[in-house]
Amino acid sequence: MLTSAVAGFSISIALIVAIGAQNAFVLRQGLRREHVVPVVLTCAASDALLIMAGVAGVGSLVTGRPGLLTAIRWGGAAFLLCYAALAARRALRPGALLPTDRPPATLGATLLACAAFTYLNPHVYLDTVLLLGGVAQQHPHRWVFGAGAVLASVVWFTALGVGAQRLAPLLARAGAWRVLDAVIAVVMAGLAMALLLG
Repeated sequence: MLTSAVAGFSISIALIVAIGAQNAFVLRQGLRREHVVPVVLTCAASDALLIMAGVAGVGSLVTGRPGLLTAIRWGGAAFLLCYAALAARRALRPGALLPTDRPPATLGATLLACAAFTYLNPHVYLDTVLLLGGVAQQHPHRWVFGAGAVLASVVWFTALGVGAQRLAPLLARAGAWRVLDAVIAVVMAGLAMALLLG
């Protein structure tokens, strides 16, 4: 059982650590110290739901509906391109770079954006439902494997959200936020293009 849990944790953490739309969003929220706990909980709970769906075997149903994956891919690409444009605009406008320059977003708007970054990203389904779910089917204790994968998600998002606050002094200058937003814009645009071309 321990082997399955460790395997689930290891594979999940390897997949989730790669920079992506969801991680960039959590990082930005952590740096702004804005609704960090609800965002971390939403990301971890969403991953848990999708991982357990994969462990339960939902992946075989999803692969049988290519039209659904295509719709998610195009919707996700459009969302990422819009967010890339907003990040690029923030990078070009020094007055909007510091975390205190604009009023905090409402909790509802923040959680809606968090859900969009999670559920409009086709890679999240590929990683959790299909890949982790498929690997879990090969383990004698697939639910333990799934629990290990969920634990990796909880650990990662907690570390990212809380750890980002420690970077706040470093990013207290407008120039640092300009660089961060420029990097986020490039990453989001790159992910969107990968979705459109893939």
